[in-house]
Formats: sequence, structure tokens, C-alpha cells
Amino acid sequence: MEPEVVETLSNRMNPGIDPHFHIWGWEIPGYLFLGGVVAGIMVLLALMELRGSRPRSLSAQLMPFVGVGLLSLGMLFLFLDLEHPLHVLRFYGAFRPTSPMSWGSWLLLLVYPALILMGLGGLDAARREWLDSKVPAPLRGPVAMGLRWADAARKPVLWGTVLLGVGLGIYTGMLLGTLVARPMWNSSVLGPLFLVSGVSTGAALMMLTRLESEEAHTLVRWDSAAIAAELVLIVVLAVGYLSGNEVSNAAGALIFGGPYTAVFWGLVVVGGLVVPLALNILEMRRHIAGTRFAPALILIGGLALRAIFVVAGQTISFSHLG
Repeated sequence: MEPEVVETLSNRMNPGIDPHFHIWGWEIPGYLFLGGVVAGIMVLLALMELRGSRPRSLSAQLMPFVGVGLLSLGMLFLFLDLEHPLHVLRFYGAFRPTSPMSWGSWLLLLVYPALILMGLGGLDAARREWLDSKVPAPLRGPVAMGLRWADAARKPVLWGTVLLGVGLGIYTGMLLGTLVARPMWNSSVLGPLFLVSGVSTGAALMMLTRLESEEAHTLVRWDSAAIAAELVLIVVLAVGYLSGNEVSNAAGALIFGGPYTAVFWGLVVVGGLVVPLALNILEMRRHIAGTRFAPALILIGGLALRAIFVVAGQTISFSHLG
């Protein structure tokens, strides 16, 4: 009788797996950051108009189109990260209701028309005249149609933009949370955390531009609320790490005494949240003009938050913990 041959396949000697999982580079934090900023822009601008304040400044009116550019840049980062870029088309060959990545892929397609319609409908008469004079003749028909749709269904467009913005913001956190084998990402808090962080960074980006006084004051208030919510969610996340099992403790140890402690608590929490919140409160209570210092810190902290989670989350897995 011939001896039985058993072949065992293992990926444990794969340099991308051992000693640390390392597949995602700088492109993914950049994509998550820009997606969060765009989500914040969508939610904030739509809610401001729904409460009766149409965009008056040039910055506010152009911001939806800036969002289109930022999202496109983020998509480019994601495209560069793919080992086989053309395989991205497979996401649109089918819709899988149980796959967050499938939801996210289709969600990204819907964000573009929502931003464009919100932007077109927010233009005042002077900007519409300028647009009509600059648009090439072949595009004037589609632009005029977009303006009619944006005006005729203004409230549905705005509410749809809010919902899509919330979905985009949560999706940037769920993209990590779907990889449950990574203990640092295996938390339901990441979705809401990345959403409120996106709202805060979206507000920060707009506060760096020239806004009307009322627009700026509204954004400062809403940004402060988003920062407070973000701090609460970080505390909840930290408690989950420290009060969980050995695996959760190991994930939490990366930011509690581990290699990412100083940058997380110093750059993200203190520099990116606590200091800007204090400056916002001072601005609101003393009725003083805001500076670009706080918004810049928020943007740096928002990018650092995503970079730390992406990098630190790849250092340990359930398999490494035994």
C-alpha cells in the first residue's frame, strides 16, 4: 500500500503576515481621513440649510464641489493601494447586503450626485450666471437640468445628503471593524467615532476658509459638540479595551503604555481634541474672532487618529495572541 501523503498549507511564513500583519500603507489612512472630511461637509452644510440658513459665502457655496475633489483624491489613494486595481470593478458587478464593503462601494457612487446637486442648488444668482457663462456648450443642458432638479427637490436632496454623509462617515470606521481578526479594530465604537471625527474635521476644513460670521459661529458650536462626542467615544473605546478579555487588553496596551501611547494621547486627544475644544469654548464665551490654529489642530489630529488605528491595528491579531 502506498503511504498516505498529507500536504499542509500555511501562510505563517508570509512576510506580510509574520511577524506582523502589514498590508495597508499610507493610502488607507489618507482615504479614511478624506472620506471622513467629505462626510462632515455633507452633514454640516445640509443641516445648516435645513435649519433655514442657505450658504451665503463663496466658500460655503463652493464647498460641495471641493468635497467632490477630496473624495476623488481619496478614491485615488484607495485605487493605488489595490494589488490588482481593475478588480475594483467587481464590486459593482453585484450587491451583497451582508458585506459592508459592498455597501460602501455603492454608497460612494451615490455621494457624487448628492454633492453635485447640493452644490448646484446652493449657488446664488450671481454664481449661477457665472457658471452659465463658463460652462462649455455641450454641458449646459446637463447643468441646467441639474439646477432644476436641485431646486425642485431641495429638501429631499438635503435630507438624502445628510443620510449619505452619515453613512459615509460610519462606513470609514466599519471598513476597519469588518476585519474582526484584528482586536484593535473589533469594536462597534469605531463607526460612530469616525463619524463624529469626520464631522469635526469637516467643520475644521470649512473654518479655515472665508465664511460669513453666522456660518463660522454655527460651525464652531457644532464642532465643539462633535469634539465632546468624540472624547466620550474614545473613553468608551478605552474602557472596552481595558475591561475586556486578554485579547482586548493586548489591543488597549498599544495606546496604554505601548508604542503608540504618546502620539495617541498627545497628538490626537490633547492636541487634536482638548486644546481645540478649549479654544472653541473661549471663542464662544468671549465672543472673539476665531483663529486658524484650532481647525489646523483638529485636521492633524483627525488624520493621526486614522493613521494610528490603521498602523497599530496591524501589529497584533487573534492568531498572534494564541
